Amino acid sequence: AQAKAGLLPFVGVSAGSSRTNFENTTASVTTNRDFTTNNASINASQPLYRPAAYATWEQSEKQVVAASARLTAASQDLILRVTVAYFEVLSAQDDLVLVQALKKAVAEQLAVAKRNFEVGVSTITDTRESEARYDQVVAAEIGAENDLNVKHLALDQLIGKSGIQPKPLAIPFTPPPVNPPNVEAWVAESAISHPAVIQNQVQIELAKLETKKAEAGHKPTVDLVASYGTIRNPNGSTTTGYTVNTNSGNIGVALNWPLFNGFAVQNRIKETLSLEDKAAADLNATERSVAQATRSAFFGLKSGISQVKALETAVASTQSAVESNLLGYQVGVRINLDVLNAQTQLYVTKRDLDLVRYNVLTGGLRLRLANGTLKPEDLNAVNAFLAK
Repeated sequence: AQAKAGLLPFVGVSAGSSRTNFENTTASVTTNRDFTTNNASINASQPLYRPAAYATWEQSEKQVVAASARLTAASQDLILRVTVAYFEVLSAQDDLVLVQALKKAVAEQLAVAKRNFEVGVSTITDTRESEARYDQVVAAEIGAENDLNVKHLALDQLIGKSGIQPKPLAIPFTPPPVNPPNVEAWVAESAISHPAVIQNQVQIELAKLETKKAEAGHKPTVDLVASYGTIRNPNGSTTTGYTVNTNSGNIGVALNWPLFNGFAVQNRIKETLSLEDKAAADLNATERSVAQATRSAFFGLKSGISQVKALETAVASTQSAVESNLLGYQVGVRINLDVLNAQTQLYVTKRDLDLVRYNVLTGGLRLRLANGTLKPEDLNAVNAFLAK
């Protein structure tokens, strides 16, 4: 609207009042006269041909498109940041629960080691190993509690509310498939939909319009102009002592055609043409960057889906290993350290499984963010994996 104002009519009003003391001496005859002058006028103009102003108006329309793309990018970034913060709280909660479960298992193993030492069937080394591992787990529990508090604060700050309790994932968890399954389909869509690509495309159009504005420096401007004014001298003027009232009005066309401006226009055109080349190069670089980010997000998501299945199998295997080591320790074919290591490995595997589950859900959003198609409606698919 501001740029369009350069193509619309201009109307202005001016008024003034002055007091004049006039003295004239001719052939030893002096004439003194004091008089007042009151004036008022109204002026109007309508641009008829202003190529630079028209190019500026076209640029403003493109700038609206660029601003809309920037808003879309900010909205997409917010969607992902909220989702990541949400799942970071869940991940911290899971980590605390797993650490507490490990702490309970190590405490039980410590109690067993102490009883076996008291009856003489194990060495003090088993007890010391269990105590050391228990102390490590206690320290990890304190760290997990602190991390959960920090993650809660980060989520509260982001959404502007406190005391939010995210819903956990529904178990069993089946990773959603990647659709479409072809990475090039995602890349092709990014070249059309990504806000950064749109912004750079607009920058090329803006640069071309800037060249048109520069070329307008050689072109004339034509305006329709009109004015009406009145002058009142109630006490006379310099030529008469009688009241003088003057009214005047005019209407016409004003032409202004610059002929030479020290080669400023030519050099400005050279500059804008170079800026067109720069805008084209920036677009090419952005398209390559967006395509690379889309491919990375796509293969990262595919890898995460595969990791979920692998880690679920690993959790079952590690759970069996813990049970086997406990049984082996009871019959004397395994040592206490074997049991502690198996318990720790089970904790690590479960923690990794929780993390990769969350990463798969955020990975789907990251893929859509990478190719520029992320929308608030995409969160509905994520919500479907949360407990009711």
